[in-house]
Formats: sequence, structure tokens, C-alpha cells
Amino acid sequence: MTDTSKVIEGRTGPWEMVLGLEIHAQVASKAKLFSGAAVGFGGGPNEQVSLVDAAMPGMLPVINRFCVEQAVRTGLGLKAQINLRSTFDRKNYFYPDLPQGYQISQFKDPVVGEGEVIVEHDDGSTFTVRIERLHLEQDAGKSLHDQDPNATYVDLNRAGTALMEIVSKPDMRSAAEAAAYVKKVRTILVYLGTCDGDMEKGNLRADVNVSVCRPGDYEKFRETGSFSHLGTRCEIKNVNSYRYIQQAIEYEARRQIEILEDGGKIIQETRLFDPNKIETRSMRSKEEAHDYRYFPDPDLLPLILDPAWVKKIQDSLPELPDAKKARLQSQYGLSAYDAGVLITEQARADFFEEAAKGRDAKLTSNWVTNELAARLTAAGQDIGDSPLKPADIAELVTLIEEGVISSKIAKDVFDRMWAGEGGARAIVEKQGLQQVSDTGALEAMIDKLIAANPGQAAAVKDKPQAIGWFVGQLMKETGGKANPGTVNQLLKAKLGIG
Repeated sequence: MTDTSKVIEGRTGPWEMVLGLEIHAQVASKAKLFSGAAVGFGGGPNEQVSLVDAAMPGMLPVINRFCVEQAVRTGLGLKAQINLRSTFDRKNYFYPDLPQGYQISQFKDPVVGEGEVIVEHDDGSTFTVRIERLHLEQDAGKSLHDQDPNATYVDLNRAGTALMEIVSKPDMRSAAEAAAYVKKVRTILVYLGTCDGDMEKGNLRADVNVSVCRPGDYEKFRETGSFSHLGTRCEIKNVNSYRYIQQAIEYEARRQIEILEDGGKIIQETRLFDPNKIETRSMRSKEEAHDYRYFPDPDLLPLILDPAWVKKIQDSLPELPDAKKARLQSQYGLSAYDAGVLITEQARADFFEEAAKGRDAKLTSNWVTNELAARLTAAGQDIGDSPLKPADIAELVTLIEEGVISSKIAKDVFDRMWAGEGGARAIVEKQGLQQVSDTGALEAMIDKLIAANPGQAAAVKDKPQAIGWFVGQLMKETGGKANPGTVNQLLKAKLGIG
């Protein structure tokens, strides 16, 4: 049965999109893939360039063992096959920022083979994206066109930086699925420590392959493996945000549908996404493998991995997102949704676990993922930069659990904590924010309130939910400090309901 959420209605009937992604993740390493030059962001132009990166005559590449280890670690995290023998190839093309005239990459024999990633929809259901391969390659430099109206400058700081290209099968069927897949892969890489996932700096970006077909054709492709059932694809290069990925896909799918419905043909090409106009535009005709004239790099021997070394890396893997989510649910009794929100960022999950020790896990989770997360977002800060530490949230949650303050008062306390007025308990004591739980004092206020409003009191007996009016009045009179639970119990007893 066709999933209608993936259907795009056109003038001539329904269409479906088919998506495959190539994620380019910069390897978290202090040195480049084939040279000892430093890797960093923000250095002055051409300050991090070795003679190898600049392709000076006679310079030979030497593989960075740590970058290989990071690729293997990533492959294991993606539940993929690790190829004990892989080779490096030269991919030939010519740009000013590629001084060698070729890129050292992997073609027929990548270091990582097939794997899979399980991705969650917003409703909690999952879908699986098959990984075709992961290969190592070196990045190119950067051409700068905005420095001079009559010249292009070249910065080779990025040249030679190690990249992992993670190629998926065409398993995604909507823009939302594609964005969710990139988000999940990014989370896995950050947990593994193999890429920092900083999309704003371009350390993780995606090439998106988009094609459209009629309903049922994708199922035929999955049955036969023949791409003849799918439409001609176009590749959108270097998209570096989840929102842009979705916008680029939605625009491109509509563009292709309009061409096909007008009787035209889709030209296989590489396109760029313009986030200002929210449209894609042609960059160049799509190259095939033979256009790059791949051949084995004569300066690099085949890469042979020791199975014991791979096993050692496997044994050193941290707890990954899916396993952490399952544990948070079982250990803390969190819902799948709450656990899912927490594990999207490893630092957030760690923050929660430290704050939740011996406390109400659901309540702690709410403060971490709602109030704290909202403040950090508004301030443009990550949780690692939070002025409030796990112990601060833990103290606030403890005061709520002990009945010292209500949830409403807790928000005021949180505001004061964020403003730097001190810890939760000190603020409560200094400002006199403790809940009023003295039954004698509350009874006196309730008796006075009922006596002054006999009509309201009589109405509650016929309409019990009207008790909310009395609760509101008591909270108002006590400045929100009355213990809601105690107030409700006393009111029900005095009014003779429940």
C-alpha cells in the first residue's frame, strides 16, 4: 500500500520522491589525511598548508593511521562491514583549489562496506536506511570569489583534510526522512567522537540525490534492484543544514515533476541550493565514474587492517544513541519520546543523568529539555556552556519533590538562578518563596473564602470542577505559595465533594 504521506499530487496524477544521500563528514583529527599539517577552523589563509597539501614536486603522501581508525570506528558504529583490505585511488578533475589536479579517494575498494541506520519518525515509528559504503578521501581547498572583483583567491588550509563520505542507498522517501537520517548519522558520529558534526562550519554536509517516480515504481526497484524503474536523478551539492536539506529536496522534486508533466526530460546534473531564493540551480552536468578517470594511487600501497586491531576498536566503542535511549527508558522509566529528546545530544543526556541521580527522572527530564534547553537556545549556547550545572537543576527538582516550592514558584526560582542570584535553596530562603503547607492557616483562609462566596460554594456540589475557582483564589491570596495538593484536599473536605 502506498504511504500517502510520501505522495506529491501533480497535474497528471500522483508522484513519489526517491532520495539517496552522500554525507561528507570531516574526520575529528589534529592532522590531515596524508600530511602532518594541522587541521583547524579560522586560521589565516594558507597558514595550515604543508608541501604535500600544496602538491609541491616530489612530495609523497603518508597515511594518517588515526584517520583510518576513525573511519573504522564510524563503520562499526553504523553496523557496517569493515573491509580488511582497501585501496586508494586518484579521482582526476581540475579546479584552482585542487593543486594536485586529482583527489586521493577510494573507489572500488572502500575501507567500510554495507551497513544500516535505524531512524525515527516524529511519531516514534522507525525506518531503516541502508549504507552502501564509507570511504576516506581528502578535501579540496577553497576558492574565494568575494575578495576582489577581478580575481579569485585560493585558500589551501582545508586541502588534504580527511573526510569520510557516507553513501546511502536510495531508501528515503520524503524530505523529512532525509533530514531525520542526517540528524541520526550526525548524532552517531558525535557519540563516536569521529566528527564534531558542526554543520555551520561545513564539517558535516550532505549531497542529496533526488528523483521522482510514479507510485509503485519504487517497490519494483526494491524487488528487482533495477534503477530503470526510477526517474533520472539530480544531485544537490554541499547542503549544510537540516532545514536547507528539506527545502532543497521539496523544491527539486517539484521542479522535476513540472518538467515531466510538461513532456520534458530530466537531465542528470549537479545542482546548487540557494537558501535565499529557496531554489536549486544548475552547476554542471553530472559526471560519471569514467569522467574522473579513476586509477589506483601509485604512491599508496593497499591498506591492510589487522583483525585484532579492528576488534580492539570495536571493544572501545562508547554507548551509542539507540542503546542509550533503551537504557534511559528502562533505568529511569522515561517515555520513548523523552529519552529520544535527551539522546539527540550526548552532552544533554549526560547532563540529565548527573542531575537525575536519586530524583524524579521525569521531572528532571522536563527541566533539562524544556526550561534549560529553551534558555540555552535563546542565548545561543550549547549545554556544555550552560551557566547552570547538573547540581543546580538537581537542587531545584529536590525542592519541588520535598514540597518546599510549587512548580509555578520553581519557574521564578529558575529565572533567578539563571540571572546568577545563587542556588535554588538559597534563593527560596532569601525571597521567602516556601510553599504554605500549614493546614491551620490554609483552613482559616478557606473558611473565610467560603463564607464570602456561599453561591460559589453551593455550585461546586453540583459542578465539582468549579472547585478550580476556589483554588485560584487561594493561590492568588498566597502569592502562589499555597501547596496545591493541600489546598485541594482541604477544599474538598470543606465543600463536601469527592
